[in-house]
Amino acid sequence: MADRLRLTAPLPALDAWVQAFARAEIPVLAETAESLEHMRATEDDVDANSLGEMIATDPLMSLKVLAHASEQRRGRLMTDAETVTSALVLMGITPFFRDFGPQPTLEDSLADHHEALLGLSRVMQRAERSSRFALGFAAHRADPDAAVIHSAALLHDFAEMLLWVHAPALALQIAALQEADRALRSAAAQRQVLGIELADLEQALMHHWHLPELLARITDDKQVRNPKVRCVYLAVRLARHTARGWDDAALPDDLHDIAELLNLSQEHTLKLLREFD
Repeated sequence: MADRLRLTAPLPALDAWVQAFARAEIPVLAETAESLEHMRATEDDVDANSLGEMIATDPLMSLKVLAHASEQRRGRLMTDAETVTSALVLMGITPFFRDFGPQPTLEDSLADHHEALLGLSRVMQRAERSSRFALGFAAHRADPDAAVIHSAALLHDFAEMLLWVHAPALALQIAALQEADRALRSAAAQRQVLGIELADLEQALMHHWHLPELLARITDDKQVRNPKVRCVYLAVRLARHTARGWDDAALPDDLHDIAELLNLSQEHTLKLLREFD
């Protein structure tokens, strides 16, 4: 049984963070929990595509499904499920509903922490935009792994989402540091408050949950020279910089790098980005 976790102080080392987060209950959007119950009631009419499309709008529910599928796959000669839909196909609809009962919700978990719920909502909205941008980039490049690239962008910041859920006070401290100093990089603020970087926690959790190697690799910013990783990295960067509008000072650099990735002029790239959004 997963634990409810509410940390108010940083843990001593990366491994301690991994153990705490791996054991903790992962809540999902109330909208997702409600849709799942509606689909459960009409299970015979549900297929992997319709269920997968609904789940793929919720990064944390997507994470739970992929982790569960990876756990089931271990020790069997089965292919990696790199997207939610492929995980559901391997799992089967009836076993999915058997294994995933009524889901705890983010709204209930953070009912006493309105500020944290707002912070989490921003990260989740950014993830949804990132996944749209990344899918657009991959489709433009005719990448055969476009669906996995979409998954990777959606999950790219899941450790930050989990921090808002399990350690809202610490997440707010990081946000306050960055609000006070706009030039402060996220990784530096995270090290200052948590003693670790969330990117490292994310890769460690993906390894702990045995998530597909391709998904873990595409989510790893340290491999940014790989075109698949670059699709995700630039999509996440763009979503972050345009979260408050299209006038961020970093946008010209983003535009230059995305135009290079897509082999287009900057003018054409900007037009395309507006369409993706």
